Amino acid sequence: MNNYDVIIIGSGLGGLVCGAILSKHGYKVCIYEKNKQMGGCLQTYARDKVIFDSGVHYIGGLAPGQNLYEVFDYLGIMRHLKIRQMDEDGFDRITFGDSNKEFKIAQGYDNFIRQLLVEFPEERTALHNYCSKVREVCAKFPLYNLRVGDGQEKESVMGLNTKEVIASITDNERLRQVLAGNNLLYAGVADKTPFYIHALVLNSYIESAWKCVDGGSQIAKWLGRCIMDNGGVIRRHAEVKRIVDTGGNISHVQLGDGQIARATHFISNLHPAQTMAITESDLIRNAYRARVSSLENGIGPFVLNVVLKPQSFPYLNYNVYHHESSDAWAGIDYTTDDWPQTFAVMAAAGSKEPAFAESLAIMTYMRYGELDKWKNTFNTVSHETDRGPDYEAFKEEKANRLLDRVEKRFPGLRNCIHSYYAATPLSYRDYLGTTDGSMYGVLKDYKDPLRTRISPRTRVPNLYLTGQNLNLHGILGVTMSAVMTCGEFIGLEKLVDAIRNRS
Repeated sequence: MNNYDVIIIGSGLGGLVCGAILSKHGYKVCIYEKNKQMGGCLQTYARDKVIFDSGVHYIGGLAPGQNLYEVFDYLGIMRHLKIRQMDEDGFDRITFGDSNKEFKIAQGYDNFIRQLLVEFPEERTALHNYCSKVREVCAKFPLYNLRVGDGQEKESVMGLNTKEVIASITDNERLRQVLAGNNLLYAGVADKTPFYIHALVLNSYIESAWKCVDGGSQIAKWLGRCIMDNGGVIRRHAEVKRIVDTGGNISHVQLGDGQIARATHFISNLHPAQTMAITESDLIRNAYRARVSSLENGIGPFVLNVVLKPQSFPYLNYNVYHHESSDAWAGIDYTTDDWPQTFAVMAAAGSKEPAFAESLAIMTYMRYGELDKWKNTFNTVSHETDRGPDYEAFKEEKANRLLDRVEKRFPGLRNCIHSYYAATPLSYRDYLGTTDGSMYGVLKDYKDPLRTRISPRTRVPNLYLTGQNLNLHGILGVTMSAVMTCGEFIGLEKLVDAIRNRS
């Protein structure tokens, strides 16, 4: 097959951003994608003529001058994106138990404080201290701020625990829970999640929060167009089965159909454990393989994608994060009897009826172990398999339990539903390529932060990694990880300068 400068394995956001940057800098790029649709978590699908997102329900940092905007504008896709800014006075609303009281998480730090002071008038100092701490920690991450700095800067804050930092800022227990209230964004674990994860994620949304109109696949589409306009190639239905070392460098990859593809450099957007499993090289030490394969992944999701009857449910220009108890951290530790203990409701931004929602995504936690019975099945559009009636019954029972909880928060919702479709961690595993359907990949632990840091470089000189498992998940985190990977080719300082001085 053709020889390329760079072969990229997987067309998730990390692979696409790497492809767009490198092709823009003159590299001949080819991306291999096993599925029909490229984009990983950017994939969308349609049911009953309604578009659903697989994973991108809202995005932060997309206002001019903010970090994600800067990278997307550099790649020439920003002007094409159809986006809608969320409610500036409360893009996320946090609720607890049977109370209808909503605690608003607002855009802009002054507004963030102002909105929470309505409910916590005695907590002005605490709110200022919280905002200062978030920004202080974010400033320690050079690439997040589109600058090149000492990698040791961030090490001073990586050992901070989210729950403990928030508790140190205020004695008000309800405010503590509100500040942690949207921790479904990073699958927060009380005794593990580092504060830097909380800070980097929340800061991007506080700066600005947006929804993609008619789905997030437009990001993949325009990144793909950028790659192809620069002479790159994207091959779908092409699963890489082997990464082969010859003489101390990767010489080629072998596809599922037996074909060989050669390149000078290789980037894997797969989970590092999956990359190691298919990499045949003596340069990868067994200790490294063991370390990567032993990394714990975060929990998976159960998502109910709901098609609404026309003009039956108002469009919510915000998300609702609800907790059955007063403890915002408790939902991830559910039992099969009390599930679900937490959920998020997100209305998709459509272009047809701006005043009404066409669909809702309702998300909660689900452990992969609940699906052991079907773990050996595989089902995608390209490889359709019926998991059987027991699986359908399992999904239906879970869907109804979740809807019962959501109905309490939104009385009358069931009357607005035309149809719904459930996705489990198996769906995420099969479509997005995670080994266990994890939402956000490798679970970060403040007690041992260096163990979960993965370099884009490997021991094989021409094999690199990218994606959500390196540094930070989400659209922003994965994009910045891709910039870091491309810095290995172009020079990070040169690349960051090019992004910042693109005009």
